[in-house]
Amino acid sequence: MSDRTSAGRRRRGSRTARVIALVAGTSYLAAGTWAFVAPASFFGSVAAFSPYNQHLLHDVGAFQVGLGIVLLLGATTAAALQPALLAVLAASLLHVVSHIEDRALGGRPSDPLILALLCVLLAAGLVLERRARAAAPGAGRQGVAGEAR
Repeated sequence: MSDRTSAGRRRRGSRTARVIALVAGTSYLAAGTWAFVAPASFFGSVAAFSPYNQHLLHDVGAFQVGLGIVLLLGATTAAALQPALLAVLAASLLHVVSHIEDRALGGRPSDPLILALLCVLLAAGLVLERRARAAAPGAGRQGVAGEAR
């Protein structure tokens, strides 16, 4: 395989990982903002687990906003994308586990599957970015502001 073909695949993999991070980050940011700003509306539409607890929904919103921001920052800063994807994947996997474990407490039967699909997407982004970084010329060397050369 030529260096040119290899470089093209690295760029596509990295671009795809960034798109995944942007889409997932925007989703987390939107849901978190909704839960934080309008907890009663979020409860009625998404998280109808009685009893209503405004403080808990504010907490959920705050953490989702944080996950969204870290993914959006990771998508725009090469050195931060892998750790951002890994951290949000870990939080998302725990979210899946909580939905499976607490399925008798409410929610929709499709929730674990939908959340698991998000985890698969985040894992794919992580793998693509790791491969792109590992195959990059001078991998491991850092340029200005932590950007890989």
